Amino acid sequence: MGERPENRVDRIVSGLLHGRRLRLRGGDAEEKEAVVMAARLAAARQGPQRMSPAFRKRLVKQLEAATPPASWMTRRAALVAGLGVVAGAVGGGLLGRALEGSGSQAPATAGHVVRPTNGRWVDVGALADFTPGQARIVKAGAVGAFVTRDGDSVSAVSSICSDLPCELWWDSSQHTLVCPCHNRTFTAQGSSIGTYRLPSLDVAGVSTGCASWRWTIACRSSRRRRCAARCAWMDRWARR
Repeated sequence: MGERPENRVDRIVSGLLHGRRLRLRGGDAEEKEAVVMAARLAAARQGPQRMSPAFRKRLVKQLEAATPPASWMTRRAALVAGLGVVAGAVGGGLLGRALEGSGSQAPATAGHVVRPTNGRWVDVGALADFTPGQARIVKAGAVGAFVTRDGDSVSAVSSICSDLPCELWWDSSQHTLVCPCHNRTFTAQGSSIGTYRLPSLDVAGVSTGCASWRWTIACRSSRRRRCAARCAWMDRWARR
């Protein structure tokens, strides 16, 4: 008799949360979302590394506060499947890298420029709301990016670590983007920091301008001039 679905999910999630490097595909799990979220939380690509203490404590608190579901899924699996700690979409290729892992160090490369073919612009705030020199996270559906303002221009990079599928956070004191899963850091422009070089963060399409729907900062002329920052994402990513 095969393994019960709830036991299978719990075993996979438990292994990832304990930092074990599991060689399996997302399709091997009964609940793919549970595996994806567990990979994000556990930094599964690098087996010897563990979650940072602060990140682990936050996870423990959320586990204890979770309400047991009525379905067959276990308490832990249901939490991991639906936890909103990490936003963003993970494609099949990234999921495969996160679960299978790699023993070699990833070289530092230029960030991939996201050029959606069927994207849409999403208002994420007024230009004046973005403090120069500080990165601010914005959301467009299920995905996010960190926007940095320099005068009247802006730049944006993905909010997901290029090495592990975990959402970054902005350390305002150090002016760096930090991965909470294994404490890797990036500049506001997405370049890897440290001796362990990682690929640069993906570059999101964001800029300033007026009178063009394709520009990410749309300035609207009226009695009170208002500039709204926009960020473009592919609809297919937002729906995942």
